Amino acid sequence: MANINHNNQTHIYCLTTYFQTLSKTPQRLKKRVLATWTPDQELNQTRLRSGADMKRKLTWYDLIALGVGGMLGVGVFVTTGPVARDKSGPAVLVSYIIAGISALFSSLCYTEFSIQVPVAGGAFSYLRVTFGEFVGYFAGANILMEYVLSNAAIARSFTEYLCTTVGQEDPNAWRIEVNGLMKGYNMLDFPAVALIVLLTLSLCRSTKESSILNIIMTIFHVVFFGFIIIAGICYGKTENLIQPAGLAPYGAKGVIDGAAIVYFSYIGYDSVSTMAEEIKNPSKSLPLGIVGSVLIVSVIYCLMALSLCMMVPYNKISSAASFSVAFQNIGWKWASNIVGVGASLGIVASLLVAMLGQARYLCVIGRARLVPSWFAKVHPTTGTPQNATIFLGFCQASIALFTELSIVLEMISIGTLMVFYLVANALIYHRYAINTNNRPIYTLVFLFLLTSASIGFSICWNFNHLQKWGLPLFGACVIAITAIFHYLMHSGGHDDRSNHEWKVPLMPWPAALSIFLNVFLMATLRKLSYERFGVWTCVITLFYLLYGVHSTYQAEEMGMEGNGDSGISVHCPNSNVEQPKVDIQVL
Repeated sequence: MANINHNNQTHIYCLTTYFQTLSKTPQRLKKRVLATWTPDQELNQTRLRSGADMKRKLTWYDLIALGVGGMLGVGVFVTTGPVARDKSGPAVLVSYIIAGISALFSSLCYTEFSIQVPVAGGAFSYLRVTFGEFVGYFAGANILMEYVLSNAAIARSFTEYLCTTVGQEDPNAWRIEVNGLMKGYNMLDFPAVALIVLLTLSLCRSTKESSILNIIMTIFHVVFFGFIIIAGICYGKTENLIQPAGLAPYGAKGVIDGAAIVYFSYIGYDSVSTMAEEIKNPSKSLPLGIVGSVLIVSVIYCLMALSLCMMVPYNKISSAASFSVAFQNIGWKWASNIVGVGASLGIVASLLVAMLGQARYLCVIGRARLVPSWFAKVHPTTGTPQNATIFLGFCQASIALFTELSIVLEMISIGTLMVFYLVANALIYHRYAINTNNRPIYTLVFLFLLTSASIGFSICWNFNHLQKWGLPLFGACVIAITAIFHYLMHSGGHDDRSNHEWKVPLMPWPAALSIFLNVFLMATLRKLSYERFGVWTCVITLFYLLYGVHSTYQAEEMGMEGNGDSGISVHCPNSNVEQPKVDIQVL
């Protein structure tokens, strides 16, 4: 009884001490919110916290295959049908072109950062070395949210296409409906869960073996794509592109709205940047892998969208398993089964790459002590972040089991666009403020004015009575602001890197256009997307205030590394054994 009382007193003391720690939040925020790391610290000091190193086995062709495989399974088979039917009509081809241009500019920004900071943290690391801890954490949390939701959506699409592969016309044939659950969450998808579990086990074993598996699936996948493109264009009807209501039945606004949604199709190239610690020659392989995969996929997307709209009038396109149903409508039921096989392989490849990337994001966030350090551990034998892989696999399997695809699509787009917007800002700031003797205030003013003009243009686009004067005014402002900044500011591109390293040409124009397009596409999303995004922002900010800032303060400012799974260490007395600290994990 005495021992129980003593343990209770100890727990009360620990909680009291923790709440006293929370009272220091304002002072710790002041020190940590804008705290930055140098690229050298990210490469060496922070990376050591994972214990074992990730194994460098990937080459440039591995990266192109990962990028192509990561993107192809998502865009065509998940977003093309719904967007063509409800947003863009046959002009969904133009929607893909707009989204592809935006993705290309964003990929250029990623590429320069990935060469300078070749670690597995992707956007999280790039923003942490540029704008500080909180902005990096904010981006990392949004990327993780995007990965988990999109992977769950992709896994559910796999079930739909698997049904068509075996001749089932109902895409819900292999799902179990549960009465009593809310609509949209009542169709349990066990095949999707099984797929996630199998891929999680594969990724825990070896990155290189997973890459080889991806290459094999991607080759077969591209062959299926070629079949669909040739069949659709050769046997489709050009009149379907203009009937029954013209090329763009929902107008220019519908085309742009569709571009914001199909941007989801380009999720995947940023996964390539998270492979930086596992590449043999990052400075050469990363530009080829990231930019090359975006260009290849953009061309394939446009041809696939064209073939779909030639086969079936836009108003008869199915929102589920669109391509398989399209072949059924033209009387090629056997082709529908083949497409189901190809789509299933593509979706598996896409899911594999996305799950590779998400685990490395969480691993590096764990190294920074913004989440429990347990997630940062790299298995010494396999060289993979097993803890992060298993945890995220469990999260997305849980979502895939219940949640319909339509519920998460727009939530994914806004998170992705926000992170790409931040990376473009970071590249300009890094190039013109950190790498030079220019005063940072000039670059910050430019970024503020550019964002403001982009927001003004986007607002005018959404209100017809403002378009006549607002669009040319704010469009001219975007061009003028960028031109003046380009003329007045020295970029100092070679000041801190070797001449042989690749960098974005024609700066600041590509990054400025990326900022403009990402703001513009975000403005086309629905109010509900912003409400869900706002809730998620509140959740991750609260977690940072209760856990992250205290964990990183103790690890960086006080030099205390939390033991076990936590970074928050609180002194607690114990009369039985010497135990100088007890870890309190806030979830």
